[in-house]
Amino acid sequence: MALYTVAFILAFLHLANLTPLFLPKEEYHFKQWMLQYNKVYDLEEYYHRLDIFTRHKRRIDYHNAGKHTFSMGLNQFSDMSFAEFRKTFLLTEPQNCSATKGSHISSHGPYPGSVDWREKGNYVSPVKYQGHCGSCWTFSTTGCLESVTAIATGKLPLLSEQQLVDCAQDFNNHGCMGGLPSQAFEYVKYNNGLMTEDDYPYTGHDGSCNFKPELAAAFVKDVVNITSYDEKGMVDAVARLNPVSFGYEVTDDFLHYKDGVYSSTTCKNTTDNVNHAVLAVGYGEKNSTPYWIVKNSWGTNWGMDGYFLIERGRNMCGLAACSSYPLPPV
Repeated sequence: MALYTVAFILAFLHLANLTPLFLPKEEYHFKQWMLQYNKVYDLEEYYHRLDIFTRHKRRIDYHNAGKHTFSMGLNQFSDMSFAEFRKTFLLTEPQNCSATKGSHISSHGPYPGSVDWREKGNYVSPVKYQGHCGSCWTFSTTGCLESVTAIATGKLPLLSEQQLVDCAQDFNNHGCMGGLPSQAFEYVKYNNGLMTEDDYPYTGHDGSCNFKPELAAAFVKDVVNITSYDEKGMVDAVARLNPVSFGYEVTDDFLHYKDGVYSSTTCKNTTDNVNHAVLAVGYGEKNSTPYWIVKNSWGTNWGMDGYFLIERGRNMCGLAACSSYPLPPV
């Protein structure tokens, strides 16, 4: 099917004397957005995506006109329905990540009022992009292990998500259909290592395992699960030790998060609704609302340069249901 640029579509509508089906201002915003993100559609899909975009933009404008702790904005996903996004980017294989009794032992404080591992040194790798693959669990895993390794050795590696996608199935992971960081840490532990991004590059597709033991660059001595719903235990780990992987439930309003402290009244807080995995790199408080500082895997064009803040202390969207981190061998 032929593809058309924005300019071609405009010329076609003019010559055919067609009346736009949407408000001119909203269609103008859509065309500007198409140019910004280099989007190209055939004529039929153009109107389908315009409809989705318009619905998103109206919701964003309505949200931002009210009083909320976070704002929303257009981004690279604004032509996708949430059903499409969920199928493409989130965990499609059910993940019950319960760790009823974890192995993390808290020190009971006191803790600093705020922590940000990005400011402590070269301990947090750049934000990455998972592409059209439900591999967020691998990015949460590598992000955490990268930080743990850097804190232990002084060297920050960039580790292979693709190795986890291709090789970690025996630990109840499912490649682009989903998995859990705790199970991925177990894989690295018993597999005796994880290769670097350069040696095992990311493709964003399920593939055959091609692990080379002699090229392993990071290792796991043991896996630490934080007891389910023990958010204070998460604070303890992030304050004293290192960034922590966690899972939570993404609902449709999170798709267009822009900045501020995210909170929701529609997401669930139980282990069986987890559909995304990320990395807590710190915490703080804003306008009397405590929050987590979280690294995502949707690229730097999303959110706050790829990061978001989410309310802390209320198990928001189940974020305290299943958190974990690895212990390095040194």
